[in-house]
Amino acid sequence: MVSLSSHFHSTNYYLNRNNNSHHNHNFRIKHYVSCSAQPTQTNIKVVINGAAKEIGRAAVEAVTKARGMELAGAVDTCHVGEDIGQVCGMEEPLEIPIINNLTMVLGSISQSKGAGVVVDFTEPSSVYDNVKQVTAFGMRSVVHVPRMELDTVAALSAFCDKATMVSTKNLVGVLVAPTLSIGSILLQQAAISASFHYRNVEIVESKANANDWIGGEQDLPSVDANQIAKNLSNLGQIYNREDASTDVLARGQVLGDGIRVHSLVLPGLPSSTTVHFSAPGEIYSIKHDITNVQCLMPGLLLAIRKVVRLKNLVYGLEKFL
Repeated sequence: MVSLSSHFHSTNYYLNRNNNSHHNHNFRIKHYVSCSAQPTQTNIKVVINGAAKEIGRAAVEAVTKARGMELAGAVDTCHVGEDIGQVCGMEEPLEIPIINNLTMVLGSISQSKGAGVVVDFTEPSSVYDNVKQVTAFGMRSVVHVPRMELDTVAALSAFCDKATMVSTKNLVGVLVAPTLSIGSILLQQAAISASFHYRNVEIVESKANANDWIGGEQDLPSVDANQIAKNLSNLGQIYNREDASTDVLARGQVLGDGIRVHSLVLPGLPSSTTVHFSAPGEIYSIKHDITNVQCLMPGLLLAIRKVVRLKNLVYGLEKFL
């Protein structure tokens, strides 16, 4: 589809009727209109799988308000048949009912023009089958399911590569994002930079409820703490050598190459992650606080816009920052 745009122009001309005079000039103005055809951009059609969850409801509102996107479906096992706009507490209903059948939703929009993206907020055990279904309908997937096993990620990557090899027309775009918080990613990147200068590091995290971490994590240490420890351990350094043999429980849980993690759970505490580095004479601390699930929405919208151009599986939103 194309749109036709027109532009109005005017040009001044003058005629010199007397070649011997520099003052006898007659001016005329010529008007003309130019037209050009430009392609019309089609909105990205977004389906939220896990739409009734807290993060799913926030995603529905974010996608509805985002430029270049439109909500095309809502999938969940709760509030089935109810309008997702009303479930989210929006002023006006969206006239999109919650359906508990992903295949049915995909089939209803698969013939629509433009790119389609399914955002998966479900469970680790269902991600693989969900991505296969989405791919079969020619759509992309953004997966934010904490506690996904690396074996599942590897299996998804192999599936994407195989599907692309079978046919170059079936380019499979999948973005697996353990975290959608841009602040959390920046914290991780800063911690990696600091680790080259410090050999003592501990992580202190807090939240108000052990079963209600922002984003859906339910175990301790959190996904963020585990990811930071993994990143630092992958650098091939041993941390906290002077305290490596300490097995006192009060000293926290050891992750990776000697990195200790302390998790605080108290009502009223914010969801927070602090990484403390130390060296003789100084302490360097990096902290990130989360106040509500809205902090994940800029990262989610970025993921949706990026995944439509992917031709394989990418792990980590940080690849696009």
